[in-house]
This record gives sequence, C-alpha cells and structure tokens, in this order.
Amino acid sequence: MYRINPFTYFVDGFVGTALSNAPATCSDNEFVFFKLPNGSTCGEYLKSYIYMAGGFVQDPSATDECRFCQISETNTFLSGVSISFANRWRNFGLMWVFIVFNVFSAIGLYWLARVPKKSKVKKE
Repeated sequence: MYRINPFTYFVDGFVGTALSNAPATCSDNEFVFFKLPNGSTCGEYLKSYIYMAGGFVQDPSATDECRFCQISETNTFLSGVSISFANRWRNFGLMWVFIVFNVFSAIGLYWLARVPKKSKVKKE
C-alpha cells in the first residue's frame, strides 16, 4: 500500500525538495558525550569514523570530553527515510498521473451510474 498511496509521492517530493542539501545541527540533548583516551584530540580520534559514517565534532581541538553529532547534513537523515532530492520530478509527474486518473475515473463512474442508457424494450 505504501507505493500506491499518492500521499507517499507528495511527501517524498515536498520534503525532498524543501530539506535536501542543507547543513544540519544538533541541539544540546542530541550530542553524544564521551571521554577521550589520553594524548589525543576529538578531531584526531574521530577522523576515520567521521570519514566513514559522517557526522561532526563540536570542538575538534578538545582533549578531555568529546561532543559528537551523528548527522552533519540533511541528506543523511533523508536517505534513512528513503527520500531523495533526485526523485522530485518523478514524484511531481506521478502526482499528475494520480490526478488525471482520478478525474477520468470519476467521469467514467458517473457516466456508468447516472447517465440514462437507451432502453432495449420495443414499443408496440
């Protein structure tokens, strides 16, 4: 039902266009706090992890406690919910397909149910 629901394509197109390719920031309660091993900075310690998984460190030069945010751009979040900026025109087109189909279906059902048909009974 997810793929045949027109609201899916509306939300995908609207949210993908509105939120894509923007920087993301974490609020204070979204940061991950942890203590560092002796002799390293946050930037050095998490460099390979950030390269692999994304995210950012609030203060890369900190040496006692690290504040790490898991998302640095909105595309990371959007890909997690299967929304892509690249699908915006496809979604726009599919919305028009749903609209045109529903208009013709409504007209066709009205014609079948309400328009008088010729009677096949012969008058004598």
